[in-house]
Amino acid sequence: MAAISASSSKVSKDNHLFEWEGKDAKGQKQKGMASSPSADLVKAKLRRQGIIAPKVKKKRQSKGGGQKITAGDIAIFARQLTTMMGAGVPMVQSFEIVANGMDNKNMRDMVMGLKSEVESGSNLTNSLRKYPEQFDDLFCSLVEAGEQSGTLETLLGEIANYKEKSESLKKKIKKAMFYPVAVLIVAAIVTAILLVFVVPQFEALFEGMGGDLPAFTRMIVNASEFMQSYWWVMFGGVGLTVYTFIEAKKRSKKFAAFLDRVVLKAPVFGDIVVKAATARFARTLSTMSKAGVPLVEAMDSVAGTAGNTVFENAIYKMKDEAATGQRLTTSIENSGLFSNMVTQMVAIGEEAGSIDDMLGKVADYYEEEVDNAVDAMTSLMEPMIMAFLGVVIGGLVVGMYLPIFKMGDAF
Repeated sequence: MAAISASSSKVSKDNHLFEWEGKDAKGQKQKGMASSPSADLVKAKLRRQGIIAPKVKKKRQSKGGGQKITAGDIAIFARQLTTMMGAGVPMVQSFEIVANGMDNKNMRDMVMGLKSEVESGSNLTNSLRKYPEQFDDLFCSLVEAGEQSGTLETLLGEIANYKEKSESLKKKIKKAMFYPVAVLIVAAIVTAILLVFVVPQFEALFEGMGGDLPAFTRMIVNASEFMQSYWWVMFGGVGLTVYTFIEAKKRSKKFAAFLDRVVLKAPVFGDIVVKAATARFARTLSTMSKAGVPLVEAMDSVAGTAGNTVFENAIYKMKDEAATGQRLTTSIENSGLFSNMVTQMVAIGEEAGSIDDMLGKVADYYEEEVDNAVDAMTSLMEPMIMAFLGVVIGGLVVGMYLPIFKMGDAF
């Protein structure tokens, strides 16, 4: 059965997904899917492939949309396509083999859509550009350079390496952020449970005992009464604050830039962000340089992967300076964001004509530094978090038992 398909997500504003049935030159029944602006164009495309398809109808889209295509899926796709082509499998057949091994339906449909585009005569670069949400300018620029220079297989390998290392770096950063946030959320939930369900039981006991409660115990009881009466205010306030913060970061470039500057100066975590941004800068520029992309043109893609507006603005400034003929070493040094080690390695690379190799070594070094910094931060935070939990939970428990201790002293 032929499998001409396209992504269930939008390819362009005018394209639609069509299902078709027909017969090939041997008279065998074939059916599949194709992305096109109209049914007539689908029929014309199929005729060029030797298939007569009288039945072509628009596919009804499901509301759920299926599983989202992630950056990890794209990294796996790049690696598998590289492996297939390295084994001498033709590109069109490689698409079909790769797609058949995918569990994500949307990803499988997209790969078959690429197969359909390439089969109809489109080059790989133009086919990829029809899926801008999945394949960014960096990916497409590298593929274009590979097609123009006849080194597509090699550059697909570089793309696969780049995507895999980028995903690994993202996971390390998420690990650094997830651990403390998860513990704080658990601490908040446990505290809320104690205040809402446990403290009222002690409060009933204290009322039967009579006498005045210690100030610390009274403070906990008041907090419990407030939580029971106005829990919706607290949860609503927290939710509204988080939502407002996220929306403000999305909508206000000034606020996002301010946060990025604050993050860079934050103790411990700021150092991790700087190292991660440096690793991204070096890895992306190294990959683009290996592909033969001119420095000025490459800087747009490099800036887009910085992950921090401070670094992004600095890279755009480097691009402007490079356009006037200034050396990259000088631009990096003038930015004030990169270490002396980065500056020296780039200088050596420029002198020796091997800047891509030097930047690759810089990226390897800083990726390992991020890994070590995340592990060190996690080890440092574990006792701090345990101490925090001990103070919060232990404080509540001690506060509830103070009246009992006071009563024991009276006897």
